[in-house]
Amino acid sequence: MITGIKGARVRRAAAAVITAGAVLSTGALTAAPAQAVTKPTITAKGGYVMNNGTGRSLFTKAADTQLSTGSTTKIMTAKVVLSQSNLNLDAKVTVQKAYSDYIVDNNYASSAHLIVGDKVTVRQLLYGLMLPSGCDAAYALADKFGSGSTRAARVKSFLSKMNSTAKSLGMTNTHFDSFDGIGRGSNYSTPRDLTKLASSAMKSSTFRTVVKTKSTKQKAETKSGGYRYYNWDNTNPLLGNYTGTIGVKTGSGPEAKFCLVFAATRNGKTVIGTVLASTSVANRTADAKKLLNYGFAV
Repeated sequence: MITGIKGARVRRAAAAVITAGAVLSTGALTAAPAQAVTKPTITAKGGYVMNNGTGRSLFTKAADTQLSTGSTTKIMTAKVVLSQSNLNLDAKVTVQKAYSDYIVDNNYASSAHLIVGDKVTVRQLLYGLMLPSGCDAAYALADKFGSGSTRAARVKSFLSKMNSTAKSLGMTNTHFDSFDGIGRGSNYSTPRDLTKLASSAMKSSTFRTVVKTKSTKQKAETKSGGYRYYNWDNTNPLLGNYTGTIGVKTGSGPEAKFCLVFAATRNGKTVIGTVLASTSVANRTADAKKLLNYGFAV
């Protein structure tokens, strides 16, 4: 009797297993849906994130609103330089007094602290531009790669190249009137446009190498024929603090507030985006981290 009951129980258990297996194989039972990822709230006036591989928009907040860009403008400065035909990154540029005077005249200008008379390479100027956000380095590059018989003409020519490049990239809500972000009333872009720009700039291996560098020591020739070292640290707070960060550029200013164009790669997926007019340095970083986390989750 006991044996019969035990056998019946075994048969019922086996039948239950078979039935469950049949149900699962037909797909009648499905896993519970994954919890929806909550869209983050950011302090920045504008924000945009996209999947860099597919171009798909992942987050938007006033993504097409024109805002001051601060030194994120320098992404375009670098892009124009790196787009020159037959570019020699090792060509030397002599630091002019006008570049250091410009820093003095604009007392909130960030500086690479270039010394008048030093000979620095174009590659070194790109590091000076993108790491310490040197407005003097930006001026030197505009002077070098603009065309014209006077410095003013060369700068004007370089700005024209910046705007024509913006147009070619479909940056329809962007205009540059400065090579460094110290605008003269008409220097603006949008989170979407700056993200487009950064995505394009990141196609350059030189640009990628520069913007992912946390710090660098560069040897330059002095006016007297000796040499000195420039030590530059990257202003991007995500480098070394957010896993997978590969760039790209900070920006700030009285009108721009606190801006950051950012990119990171995890598990083969690259997320790239922008926050403009955040309320503080700390909030700018927090905003970018929130948007990166969201970008990787969706």
